[in-house]
Amino acid sequence: MDVIKVSATSRTAAVAGAIAGVIREKKHAEVQAIGAGAVNQALKAVVLAKGYLVNDGIDIVCVPEFVDVDIEGKIRTAIKIIVDPR
Repeated sequence: MDVIKVSATSRTAAVAGAIAGVIREKKHAEVQAIGAGAVNQALKAVVLAKGYLVNDGIDIVCVPEFVDVDIEGKIRTAIKIIVDPR
């Protein structure tokens, strides 16, 4: 499963479209963000994706969790948002 990685400069609509596309195709999406700005963009994208998917009759829920990520030999704590149909 590929993880949708979000940065503070990610376009919210583009991330939302990616989330909606993955949910339509695979019925499960994982979104990962490191830092306050990135988490903000990721959560806004989940809300937008929910709106995109309502036209398809798909209602989604998200569950956030902490995850440790190795970036260039350093362990960083990221937020992973698991998105599934309700």
